[in-house]
Amino acid sequence: MRRSWVIAVAATALVTGCGRGGRPTAAPSLDAPRKLTVTSAAYTDDGTVPGRYTCDGADVSPALAFTAVPTDTAALALLLRDPDAPRGPFTHWLVWDIGPHTRQLSAGERPPGATEGRNDFGKTGYGGPCPPRGDHPHHYVLTVYALDHRLSLPPDASAADLLRALSGHTLATGTLTGRYSR
Repeated sequence: MRRSWVIAVAATALVTGCGRGGRPTAAPSLDAPRKLTVTSAAYTDDGTVPGRYTCDGADVSPALAFTAVPTDTAALALLLRDPDAPRGPFTHWLVWDIGPHTRQLSAGERPPGATEGRNDFGKTGYGGPCPPRGDHPHHYVLTVYALDHRLSLPPDASAADLLRALSGHTLATGTLTGRYSR
């Protein structure tokens, strides 16, 4: 009985905390990651992805910048997906173990020391937006994850493998969404 009482008191202390002036404050949720910011000089959030970064152009990844990355980040990962694809989310790019101090990537740059997985085109690396001709504009959601440790994934890991590995290890996330149609 005493042990249950101690656990209940400890849990209450963790939830309410002790704020300034002795007022109770809500403890941050351990499963709600912080926000980081992802931007690109190529397009704004919810803007149109220029042709250069698509299958209709040079098919190179856009320049990216990351801010508000937590100082305790051990590695970054990114995932670019098209949730509007006819057969469900289509993965265009997945990368993990990007250096924790990386704050920008140039257009077409493979993150140094990182591992790129196999996209849904069946290739390793970036595959730009390439929706069916005449289809409505698709959304391309690029999510960057700040992680508490490096990942041990094989180079042919899928988006599902990456998402499983991220579970419980994500410190912060940020997204940049672009639109494209052909």
